Amino acid sequence: MQRLLLSLFICLGLVLPATANAWWQDDWHYRKQISVDTTPQGAAINQALGRTALLVRLHTGNFTFDGVKDDGSDLRFVGADDKTVFNHQIESFDPLMGMALIWVDVPKVEGAQRQDLWMYYGNQKAPATANGQLTFDPNYTALYHFDGASGTPPRDTTAYANTALNATGSSIDGVVGRALQFSGQPLLLPASPSLQHAAGGAFTFSAWLRLDQASGEQIVLARREAPHSLLLGLNQGMPFVEVDGQRAVSTQPLNPGQWQHLAFTAEGEKVTLYVNGRETASLAVAMPAFNTQLAIGADLPEAAGPHLPFAGAMDELRLSKVARPATVLLADASAQGAESKLVAYGVDEEQSGFGFGSLGFLLNAVPVDAWVIILVLVAMMFQSWVIMIRKNRMVSRVSSANEAFREQFAQIGTRLEMFYDDNVLAERLTHSSLWRLYCVAVKEIRTRRAQGADTSSVSAATIEAIRCSMDGVRTRENHSLRSKLSTLSNAIAGGP
Repeated sequence: MQRLLLSLFICLGLVLPATANAWWQDDWHYRKQISVDTTPQGAAINQALGRTALLVRLHTGNFTFDGVKDDGSDLRFVGADDKTVFNHQIESFDPLMGMALIWVDVPKVEGAQRQDLWMYYGNQKAPATANGQLTFDPNYTALYHFDGASGTPPRDTTAYANTALNATGSSIDGVVGRALQFSGQPLLLPASPSLQHAAGGAFTFSAWLRLDQASGEQIVLARREAPHSLLLGLNQGMPFVEVDGQRAVSTQPLNPGQWQHLAFTAEGEKVTLYVNGRETASLAVAMPAFNTQLAIGADLPEAAGPHLPFAGAMDELRLSKVARPATVLLADASAQGAESKLVAYGVDEEQSGFGFGSLGFLLNAVPVDAWVIILVLVAMMFQSWVIMIRKNRMVSRVSSANEAFREQFAQIGTRLEMFYDDNVLAERLTHSSLWRLYCVAVKEIRTRRAQGADTSSVSAATIEAIRCSMDGVRTRENHSLRSKLSTLSNAIAGGP
């Protein structure tokens, strides 16, 4: 019986909605666990990344898009403490296609650790709070997702508002959402104060490139201010960086038709080139001062030379006024791709209570007459539990008392009446059905003796009389044991 009750409680625990240990705000009905995994089983990053804009890719394989607003404006990202809210930017959100790209500002990512955060959703009254200017750290001076329509200048996500001066190329699918396919004309970035560069100052360029043809010497970035020049390009598919005529060439090429991450940093007297987050070349020279426009995808229009425009596509272009650490560039190269192991997605949870989740949906749809039936069935359920508990206790008491009677009766021998007058034993054996049958038999014998019958030997008539009395007692015992079993059967079967 204890096992049956335990099974019932386990089943109820599985049916009822899960209760979270903590819940950020009650207005959000659902949440999803997201883990940042820098352990060897994840992205295998041993050094701390610090503040990181983490790319969260949602698709039908890890998210159902049920319960979330159509534009994703109810999304909130909260730390493991269920208190700290992280800034985020929605690059794209399409529940119809089952795809979403969200950048989440994680204040501190440790190395060789697994950190959890929560994505809350399911509040139809929530206002939009996504803000790219707050999501990326202020050391980014320009950041382009290329998520606009073809024919419009790419918009800068940062607060510096370094929107491109012109539109070029066309919009295509990229590594992260949309990308820019170049058509031979440069994309010009403004000569704004935030994009000025001091001599010997720090700088970082990073972008995803897909090379279409590895022919000639193609320009990816160009900046000129006489007599100085800065060029980043590809020579027969081999990346190079050139400062005032001094060039460093990568030992690793860019393969045509593949998206690969290209970056270079400058700090002090060193310029370093990275392919897919790995250092492939360096140059011992300081970057000169620049206060001019930047050209992306081709050389500046006024520059005359043998260089070709970049033949390919670009995605996630970023410029920084600091030299990003090699660990951060490696994390970008390994985490922004579709096969990223840095981010792991857990299960979705529903807020506890009758108004939430699939159970809440069903309860809200139940009409009044159905509630009456449900209440009757619940009452029958509790009634069945009470009957089962009582029957279990009754059977246990009878079995224990009968076992005690058998132990005593084994010592009786031919003295059949020796226990009848033992009040202490009678109290011990109150619940024994065998004891009651024994008492009936002894009482019948004494009654016949009082009537003058010879009880030293029991006649067939006496035995028959004793049997009839014992049958009456046995009938009452069986009736007591079987009482309310029909009620129990109906309750278990769910009623009529």
